[in-house]
Amino acid sequence: MNRTVKRVEAAGVDKLQKILGTFDENLNIIMREFGVLIRVEGLEFIIEGEEEGVINSASVIESLLALADIGESVDRSRVEYCIELARDGKAQDITKLSSGTVAVTYRGKPVKCKTVGQKKYVDSIKSQPVTFGIGPAGTGKTYLAVCLSVQALKGRQADKIILTRPAVEAGEKLGFLPGDLQNKVDPYLRPLYDALQEMLGLETYVKYMERGTIEIAPLAYMRGRTLSNAFVILDEAQNTTREQMKMFLTRLGDGSKMVITGDATQVDLPDGKSSGLQHAARVLENVDGVGIIHLTDKDVVRNPMVMKIVRAYERDGNRRSEIADVDKAD
Repeated sequence: MNRTVKRVEAAGVDKLQKILGTFDENLNIIMREFGVLIRVEGLEFIIEGEEEGVINSASVIESLLALADIGESVDRSRVEYCIELARDGKAQDITKLSSGTVAVTYRGKPVKCKTVGQKKYVDSIKSQPVTFGIGPAGTGKTYLAVCLSVQALKGRQADKIILTRPAVEAGEKLGFLPGDLQNKVDPYLRPLYDALQEMLGLETYVKYMERGTIEIAPLAYMRGRTLSNAFVILDEAQNTTREQMKMFLTRLGDGSKMVITGDATQVDLPDGKSSGLQHAARVLENVDGVGIIHLTDKDVVRNPMVMKIVRAYERDGNRRSEIADVDKAD
């Protein structure tokens, strides 16, 4: 079979070194994944192998160079992400991440989208009154929503932040937890607290809580209210019933924005109860003003092991579905 050769210029020693990685780790990953040989001459990567592997490898290197251009780190997880994009023929999509920061933490650290899926999610939140972020753990659904809620508050686009979450976790209910309402709700909303404190700092966070600028309540307490001029986040929405989801969505008032996040594979509802998240995603799919963003294992930005774990569970879920279909057919 004919061998193909392609050259990609790094345009700078610093960028070249970033792409190579420690002890050429990044380059070795690309060569192993696509079965090609890559060598460096001056500031050029020279890729040799079968045509498809060479084209994909060049796409990955060009994507990594684009990330280096905007000051992003080029680590193993980024290399693996660019490889996934190249396999899907979407390597060029990486340039969509160059549009700046989402927010800045109180310590001055910029928050940026790490994946194309995250960028679509953030763009939807900014442009749509209602956005659903549906995907596995580690995709940044909740964290990015909180970051944008703080930005909206600081930019006077919202008067308050309202955070809510259904109190359904592994069979536990609020009544079994000790303390007053706040104590009962706290364990369910800890990820939201942590993100808020990172964005605002502890002192400002406490001040906003005391003033009611940040309001945290169980989903059941939303009934009968109209939420106006607020940035409202419903987290862990896979654990809402259809009735709860409809009740929540119809609380939307003038000048408000809603973000609904959840993982459809981690439903803790009692048997016989279907998830309001999955139902709403189907019913509202073509409704103007509603963005429904499906994040996948490719958007996992935690430890690379999280992506592998998510995929293993997805394979197991697919296998179980196939077995169930066969049993029904019998």
